[in-house]
Amino acid sequence: MDDSNPELCALICETIAASPQQRITFAEYMDLALYHPQYGYYNGDRPNIGKKGDFITSPHWSADFAEVLGEQFVEMWQILGKPDAFTIVEMGAGRGNFAANVLQYLQRQYPDLFKILEYIIVEISPVLQAQQQQNLAEFKTVKWWKWDEIANKSIVGCFFSNELVDALPVHQFIIEQGQICEIYVAAAAQKNEQSGSKFIEVVGELSNPKIAQYFDLVGIDLSASVYADGYRSEVNLAALDWIKTVAEKLQRGYVLTIDYGHPAHRYYNPRRTEGTLQCYYRHRYHSNPYINVGRQDLTAHADFTALEKQGELCGLEIIGFTQQALFLMVLGVGDRIASLSANDAQVLDLATFLRRREALHRLIDPMGLGGFGVLVQCKGLREGEKGEKVKGLKVP
Repeated sequence: MDDSNPELCALICETIAASPQQRITFAEYMDLALYHPQYGYYNGDRPNIGKKGDFITSPHWSADFAEVLGEQFVEMWQILGKPDAFTIVEMGAGRGNFAANVLQYLQRQYPDLFKILEYIIVEISPVLQAQQQQNLAEFKTVKWWKWDEIANKSIVGCFFSNELVDALPVHQFIIEQGQICEIYVAAAAQKNEQSGSKFIEVVGELSNPKIAQYFDLVGIDLSASVYADGYRSEVNLAALDWIKTVAEKLQRGYVLTIDYGHPAHRYYNPRRTEGTLQCYYRHRYHSNPYINVGRQDLTAHADFTALEKQGELCGLEIIGFTQQALFLMVLGVGDRIASLSANDAQVLDLATFLRRREALHRLIDPMGLGGFGVLVQCKGLREGEKGEKVKGLKVP
């Protein structure tokens, strides 16, 4: 049963009708479905994150995720020589759970850093920003800035994101007769009675030459015979623009990106014939982006090779790439599990103990959150500082 927002569907249909060929790119469609200022998924009035929403991110399971990453931020500050001004820029902060937990932890455990810390949130959803401001009201150090309010080469510290890149609008393509073609969205002549969708896909030439150039960047040859006709996937040009912007704003410090995704050779594996696009609706996922419009999340996996290569072109150096499970274990999640098993079972009621243990294990489950990728890049570090590999990337 389709649960689309009728106002948003009508608006998308109007946008399609006004376009020269009565079609829009899938990236334009995804952008409207997720980010339209009034009707988009991230600006709606129903909960979309957490146990009552459509999906749960790491910060919603427990404070441990933020606290162990707090240890990493502290070490980054120390490697940089404990500068008098250190800034964490969180991009796409959800409801502010992570920010609240990490700030409480730093205030409690590292008051010397907390005293000089500036915390900036870049959030394009006014609804989520309002929730963040409510949840973070006690912290006067938190500011909400737009990208154009952050001067180039002004940030000393760390740009951090968790499950941001996967929510950026993507272009979809398909191989036809050995050529890369783009998938567009058009209005259906009549509503599909089976799916309830008002939209159909049409195939055409590439809307942007950067789509073909993307594969040169990541080292993938889609003209190879292993890519059969009908092969389809995504290209995230928005992610390239995003990492370029981050690199421009960073003067000295780190970029820490956590998301689900793959290196390019796995992302564009010839056997992954349907790409990675997924739709999340009430904790269930499916592959039809044309139903529940404005009321379901649309995501595509991150291409970490693209982030690395584009980052290098923009002055970011790669420090390392690993899985979330390994990253968090080195930062102390394993110690927390051991401590919980040994001590807390004696003082907590059974239900609380089991919930806390489950939350910790979910963060490192290799089939779930633990399988997420963690990419660490840097800019402006001195040679000696580059040699100090951040703790989360050290092999235990």
